[in-house]
Amino acid sequence: QAQLVESGGGSVQTGANLRLSCTASGFTFSKFAMAWFRQAPGKEREFVADIGWHTVDNPGYAESVKGRFTISRDNAKNTVYLQMNALKPEDTAIYYCAADRYQSQTIRGQDFWGKGTLVTVSS
Repeated sequence: QAQLVESGGGSVQTGANLRLSCTASGFTFSKFAMAWFRQAPGKEREFVADIGWHTVDNPGYAESVKGRFTISRDNAKNTVYLQMNALKPEDTAIYYCAADRYQSQTIRGQDFWGKGTLVTVSS
């Protein structure tokens, strides 16, 4: 059974950094693109970043996080990371990890989802 478990969320102040981790099990991690989505209170879930099968694949980012967030993966550890720097209050959301065979960057295109980890950024 496929499982994604996120960790690393927390409450921080504006300008702080956090690193989220997502560890996968139950499927062949190296054959899936991995993505991060987020859902802020009262808003729809949105794409944040993704990375292809291999660690050298060019990652994709939402415009709102480009230059501040970095996605990476370690296929030996079945883990994908999201380094979030210079956090802003508008980054406050539940962050979800997802696995996608085709790097679709869409919610419908994801095959597996984690349960999320909460990031709160206060001003």
